[in-house]
Amino acid sequence: MEKQKVFFFWFRRDLRLEDNVGLFHALQSKYPVIPLFIFDDLILESLPKNDARVSFIHDSLLKISGKLQETGSSLLVRKGQTIDVWKSLLGEYDVKEVFFNKDYEPYAITRDTAICDLLEKNNIVSYSFKDQVIFEEKEITKADGLPYTIYTPYKNKWLEKYRSMAPVREYDTETHFSNFHKSSFVFPTLKEIGFEESTIKVRSHNLKFIVKYQDIRDFPALDQTSYLSPHLRFGTVSIRKLVNWAFHKNDVFLSELIWREFFMQILFSFPKVVTHNFKSAYDGIQWRNDEEDFKRWCSGTTGYPMVDAGMRQLNETGYMHNRVRMVTASFLCKHLLIQWQWGEAYFAEKLLDYDMSANVGNWQWAAGTGCDSAPYFRVFNPEIQQKKFDKDGIYIRKWIKEFDFGYGEPMVEHAMARDRAIATYKAGILK
Repeated sequence: MEKQKVFFFWFRRDLRLEDNVGLFHALQSKYPVIPLFIFDDLILESLPKNDARVSFIHDSLLKISGKLQETGSSLLVRKGQTIDVWKSLLGEYDVKEVFFNKDYEPYAITRDTAICDLLEKNNIVSYSFKDQVIFEEKEITKADGLPYTIYTPYKNKWLEKYRSMAPVREYDTETHFSNFHKSSFVFPTLKEIGFEESTIKVRSHNLKFIVKYQDIRDFPALDQTSYLSPHLRFGTVSIRKLVNWAFHKNDVFLSELIWREFFMQILFSFPKVVTHNFKSAYDGIQWRNDEEDFKRWCSGTTGYPMVDAGMRQLNETGYMHNRVRMVTASFLCKHLLIQWQWGEAYFAEKLLDYDMSANVGNWQWAAGTGCDSAPYFRVFNPEIQQKKFDKDGIYIRKWIKEFDFGYGEPMVEHAMARDRAIATYKAGILK
């Protein structure tokens, strides 16, 4: 029996049908397009069975499949090692072309190279597209073509380039939905892919606070942030739609979106930052790395209410307010002298919005070891941060139920910890 001639569109970090660049181009084809998602065993094997991010991906895919069913199509979902899944698909279909959107993380680059090699050996053309950023890889560089390592000049160049083309093009995929492959693939349950529903949920994003973002963003008790980050991480929202909208609404909010792309291009240009200091001069720091201290930080029992509230919020919800992220990260690296990689790994395990480039970038910023990072002698005082950004203790009381009933003493005294951190950094910086 002759195999059916098809094109494939492979969903990854772009879990939406609207304004999806790779999908738009795939649907221009002369052959029916099968939409595909692969639950990658190499990623899943390290995750707990109730991982909230897997639940969110599954829910997002279910919504996509529901929309596709309205067009007489459906989503093909497979699970396994990616290379094995593609080998199987090549045996089932006469695949003419494969489309997908780029992913810039080191594992993704390695994976995609292997898949493209496999396709090429089978005389199949593959196309990849920029979708999760406005400007990628080497589009924003210094005059000599080298990547920026300082945020402000990067931002200025980014804005200059954006203004020259604003608004950036958005892609009308809906008008081509008739080109989807007519199918009724069975959508697997979470249990069938080896997971269970998480009690932690990703919140819907909310942009109504953005017009006053700069006035409210630092106050965790207000809970008036966009909750966009996991949606950007998994591509359930379009960065083009968001930036075109934000450009006219709030410069400070737009600047945060530019930080996201800055860290992405740092990771792409300097992949060593995943595990090593961007500033190699900091490789000589003698970290304490006390495991009991780390456990207290993880559990939110340091005796510093702002730190503890943040860690408890993270542990219970998979989310932490951005101001509090800075306070908790600084406390781990500076007060406890535990190297940033420990904290980065813990956040990677817990955060719903975990994004490697942003997580590594922000942890190295807090530790002082990254590009354009806080200076090593800047040590956040958690008590002052609490007085400035949660003076009535509303945020703290929400997450520390026992706060008003005799809260414990700080595990380390601030002035001593600050002096110790500065001395340790100063002694460890390689000349």
